[in-house]
Amino acid sequence: MTRVYVCSCFGITEQQVREHADQGACTPRQIASACKAGTDCGSCVRRIQSLLGRGTCPRRELTDRGEQDVLGAEVSLVPAA
Repeated sequence: MTRVYVCSCFGITEQQVREHADQGACTPRQIASACKAGTDCGSCVRRIQSLLGRGTCPRRELTDRGEQDVLGAEVSLVPAA
């Protein structure tokens, strides 16, 4: 099996990103929390977004309430009123 690296900074493969996604990580920020991919130089963030796609995600409503994960966008951890 060929390993295709997504994040060369931390040695994270496409398979590892998919495994984290299968376990509920639906955004690049959640992938970063799971394995650090995308937290150093950031060049892999778009590839991670591509791997995650636009499918339905049970945790996606969290991002709809203020948490944004695209290339360092502002993050609000305060619950919406």
